[in-house]
Formats: sequence, C-alpha cells, structure tokens
Amino acid sequence: MNIGVSISTAIRDAKALGKDKGNPAIVAYITAGFPTREAFLPLLARVAAAVDVVEIGVPFSDPMADGTTIQRSSRVALEQGVSLKWILAELTRANPRPKAPLLLMSYLNPLLAYGLDKLPQAAAEAGVTGFIVPDLPYEECDDLRRALEARGIALVQFVTPVTPLERVQMLAGNTSGFLYGVTMTGTTGKNVAVPQEVLDYFASVRRISPAPVCAGFGIRSREQVAKMAPYVDGVIVGSALVEVIERGEDPAAFLQSLRG
Repeated sequence: MNIGVSISTAIRDAKALGKDKGNPAIVAYITAGFPTREAFLPLLARVAAAVDVVEIGVPFSDPMADGTTIQRSSRVALEQGVSLKWILAELTRANPRPKAPLLLMSYLNPLLAYGLDKLPQAAAEAGVTGFIVPDLPYEECDDLRRALEARGIALVQFVTPVTPLERVQMLAGNTSGFLYGVTMTGTTGKNVAVPQEVLDYFASVRRISPAPVCAGFGIRSREQVAKMAPYVDGVIVGSALVEVIERGEDPAAFLQSLRG
C-alpha cells in the first residue's frame, strides 16, 4: 500500500508540473472550528480550492509547538466545544468533500483519548489522508504509525535545523506524505527572514529525502515563498493564514498572493 500517495502527488505535481510556475506547493493550516463551528466546512472548502494540501488543526489546551496566534484560535475553538470527534463527524458529512488532500495536525493526547483502535477507520471515513503529531517522537510512534498505515494514512515526520544528519536520513526514510522541515527552533508564527543557512539546510534535507520536503514555521509572504522555491517542494502557511481569518479577510485571496 502506497501510504500518503495523494499528499505526495499533490505536492510534487504543484512543483514539477509547473502549474504555479515552479513555485512550491502550498500547504494551508486552519484551526478546526475557528472562528466558529458553523464556518468550519465553508471555510475549509474555500481554502482547499486555493491550495494543494490542507492541514486541519485539532484544538488543544497545551499546544507546545504553536505560537500565540494558533493558541488563540485553539482557545476559541475549545470554548465552542470543538473536539476530534466533532471534527471527524463534520468532515464525514461534508458534501462535496474538499478536493485537496486533508491532514490532521493533532497533539497526541486527543488521539489517545479518541482511541487508536477506532481512529484510523474514522479518519479514513472522514477523508483524512495523513496526520502530523508534533509531540510524538519517532521512537514512540510505532503503534500509531502501524494503525494508520493499515488504512493507507500517512504519518508525517519532522526535522529541524539542529537535527543531526544521521537522524535526518532516518526520519526522511520513514516519513510518509512528506517530510516537515521546520525553519527554526521555537514555536510557530514568527516572521522568518530565511537566512542562507536555512536555505542550505533545506537543500541538504531535500537531497537526502525520498519524500517531498515542505518548510513550515514563519512563512508569511510571497517573497519568502519565492526565496525558498529552489530548495523545497512545498511551504506550510499557518499563523499568517489564521490571522487573515481572524481579521475577517479573504483567505483565498491571501493564499493566491503567495503564489505570485
């Protein structure tokens, strides 16, 4: 079974087929249930129509890798009773379903609370093609990875600028869907100037990785995307998009502006 093939194909097609003039694929992050539960599916449809892959954040009370913007959106969603169970139910009833592949970004606790025995089936029925779990080290992911793989669902691995080369090779060889390359140490939402050492890091990771490489944390502008284009297959846009949604602006227009 080719795990994560729809994600990898979407990312590689956006880059290699030239539909975006050689720019990286766009992976867009939204927090489920933000700004309102009622807006979730319509917002998802608009965003999915404008990008190549959508990453849906499962709200969590202690999001250690997220900056203040995503923490704020998670709190709003949690106050409305948004849960993993609710998200999967909403995705299952979506008609029509978004055309872009869907990832769920969740910390481990909500997945354990839902039940690893039930999660893969429910995720598959909801049209979820992959998971990102930022607080789950590779050495502890076997149970979840095997459960997801049995349903053809990807589990994305992370690397950072301080990840040793041998570990990069190991993670690149064991990710599915794509390899998530963090642009910096710390939390999401900071504006990254993309120094040359970060570009060199991504060039090295991309040479190693058999899976597409996507850069995340701090991607906010067309200039950043253009600078990173020769070094990555995709970019992940999170906090900047959540802020656009928070201001009541058009998310599709913002995402299109990143493509030039």
